[in-house]
Amino acid sequence: MTDTTHVTPASPTFENVGDPLTMLFLTEQDTIDAGVTDMAACIDVMSETLAMFSAGDFRMGGPRADAQGINLKFPQTSQFPSMPLDSPDRRFTAMPAYVGGSTAMVGVKWYGSNVENRRRGWPRSIHLVVLNDPASGAPVAMMAGNLVSAYRTAAVPGVGARHLAPENASVLGLIGPGAMNTTSTEAFLIARPGIEEIRVHGRRRESSEGFISTQSARFPSVRRWIVAETAEEAVRGADIVSVAATSRSGTQNYPYLAAEWFEPGSFISLPANVRLDEEFVAGPARKVTDSLRTFESWADGLPAPTHERLGLAGMAFVDLIRAGRMPADSVVDLGDIVRGAAPAREHEDQIVLFSFAGLPVEDVAWGTKVWRTAVDTGIGTPLALWDRPFLR
Repeated sequence: MTDTTHVTPASPTFENVGDPLTMLFLTEQDTIDAGVTDMAACIDVMSETLAMFSAGDFRMGGPRADAQGINLKFPQTSQFPSMPLDSPDRRFTAMPAYVGGSTAMVGVKWYGSNVENRRRGWPRSIHLVVLNDPASGAPVAMMAGNLVSAYRTAAVPGVGARHLAPENASVLGLIGPGAMNTTSTEAFLIARPGIEEIRVHGRRRESSEGFISTQSARFPSVRRWIVAETAEEAVRGADIVSVAATSRSGTQNYPYLAAEWFEPGSFISLPANVRLDEEFVAGPARKVTDSLRTFESWADGLPAPTHERLGLAGMAFVDLIRAGRMPADSVVDLGDIVRGAAPAREHEDQIVLFSFAGLPVEDVAWGTKVWRTAVDTGIGTPLALWDRPFLR
């Protein structure tokens, strides 16, 4: 296996100027062979990563090093015939980050997204993860990133459930039987293996039935699978709830969850658009995010109320803080809880609302774990950037 580690020599007198430079390329199948779908391991890596994020051992983009990334979007009309025009979810996004601790890596998730991709049988977004040695800046790996992204996204609420869901959780309610809740279900079952009933609510009954048909075969430990005809039916009595349904911008389009539906002490995972009772959010709910500062960074670029334009619950938290309806310290980051800097709950029956947007530090951390496994086990294809640099 070609050495894929590149560190700039400490001495200013370089003895090996012009050494060959290679990086490791991993196809999607290579990432699978290297353990990208190992959800239990991913939850552990995300737990460590969120704790490092909380402690400040990271860097991201933007003037305050807290931006999720930067989007390149297209106009509604253009005088240039070759320029793509705006359409649903058409954009390019770069999400750079440095992660410290045992990861100690710089990387970027770079992807293009267009809902029309589904007509080709492709995912809506096509991801690439690139890793760079933080000392020299040399690339060490480039890999298919869709599974890196999907599994780290699901593992984060798995970390949340590990710390915030009732230990004896037995009922899981899912709103949105799509890809996100498919992977999240596995994470919840790892964090709380006592779950024996899963309720599924989708816009169409057949989508819920299809979800149950495939997932019940994967998770035989779950005794009861129920199609919930309404969101309320999925939520009432559930110890864990995950809302991952797609919707257009505007609060009138978001799935609505009434505070009275929530079971005391329940854990509500909110990775997608949602509308909640504002008095409940501003008052008794325990409010947790992956990064409040990242939600605030998003809000800085949007007119108020930001939740109308970006429907994640974290944006509603920011709106309420900026309106003076609740203090900023009423929202805690999950990493603070993981490393013991904040309590999980203020009392046993408190309902937890967990809103997360996804952070590039997570992609870099999980991508690094996959790359290191690939190096150790001889997976992937070494690619030469040069034998000797033409310019130096």
